[in-house]
Amino acid sequence: MARFHFVEDYERVVRKLVKRYPLDEAMRRAVGGDLEAGGAVERAVVRHAGLKDGDALVDFGCGAGRLAMALRAEMRIDYLGIDVVETLLKYARGKCPDYRFVRNHALSIPAPDASADMVSAFSVFTHLLHAETYIYLEDMHRVLRPGGRVVFSFLEFAKDFHWAVFDDTVVAQKRSTVPHLNQFIERNAIEVWARRLGYASVGFISGDDAPWPEAPALGQSIAILVKGG
Repeated sequence: MARFHFVEDYERVVRKLVKRYPLDEAMRRAVGGDLEAGGAVERAVVRHAGLKDGDALVDFGCGAGRLAMALRAEMRIDYLGIDVVETLLKYARGKCPDYRFVRNHALSIPAPDASADMVSAFSVFTHLLHAETYIYLEDMHRVLRPGGRVVFSFLEFAKDFHWAVFDDTVVAQKRSTVPHLNQFIERNAIEVWARRLGYASVGFISGDDAPWPEAPALGQSIAILVKGG
């Protein structure tokens, strides 16, 4: 099986965290913040994007189960979580034993054609090469049912509050201490990708906007791609 930078990067990061911290704290740090609060925001995002009870969701890059735990507490859905790090998946399985979790290292989505109403990807494409993101978006189109949606977060240079991520990356690059790839995507690139991949429409929510009443803004910007049909 081919190895990709993002697999090695995150296996190494998680391995160091688990060695240094108690498990719950390691998992919190691995996903970049509080599991409960972060999950509540992500749940608000997917609900705003149209997820409802009875839908099938593929949570791509599910990590330690942040979104899974939030959804399980309030919704009844058919859930599939996908990640590259088995330690994260094991933790998520322990928190949500009735959900399905799959380890996947391939540049594809391990789900049948037209089997999902929504695919989410929070803080995933922020760490992939553009070509890798494009390939995953292509396969997500296959996995979606007609009218289904891809909801993903991204960093953009146009937002000043995202600049700190790039600034920190520049500093780390000068020191040769970058732990993983931080990737920015501009909206015009997403629009071109969506059109070439056959998505019917694409919409955006700024990272500092929260058009949902129950949670604060996500921080990263959000793209919502809709499959035609």
